[in-house]
Amino acid sequence: MRTYGKLTLIGIIGAAVLAVFLQAIHSLTGSNAYILLYNIDYIPLLKAWDQRPVVGVIFHIIFCIASVILLYAMLKMVHLQRSLTAYVLIYTMGSAMLYPLTGLSNHPPELGDLTSWLYWTLGHFIYSIIVGLLVIRQKERGAQQDAQSSQRIIRMQR
Repeated sequence: MRTYGKLTLIGIIGAAVLAVFLQAIHSLTGSNAYILLYNIDYIPLLKAWDQRPVVGVIFHIIFCIASVILLYAMLKMVHLQRSLTAYVLIYTMGSAMLYPLTGLSNHPPELGDLTSWLYWTLGHFIYSIIVGLLVIRQKERGAQQDAQSSQRIIRMQR
């Protein structure tokens, strides 16, 4: 359970970094790539809530948390949970392929907006590095603490 709590926190941190990055890009360039983070109008069950911005923000955070937990679990099955490359490739390529969801929406960015796609993908590249490094660091700390606990037990038994 402790691992899932830490992964949840990592998902929240990643969600915040991604949102701040894409909001900054919007402020600096006018790119609307950030809108796709919060857009839910193409999801039938959530479409009715589309007029409430907080729902999109909550959806983004929940999606980030779920993606961190699920990707960690999948990578753990193949012993790659400590591979930064795995996080970077999966998140970056996955987000680049998810960008076309904007075509299902009435909101910007436009499907053919290459600049927004590049910002979107760059933002997720940064997200992947942050998430990957935090997961790896958390797992390494856990391994160090386990080793220290084992050493203490061995010393006590002598």
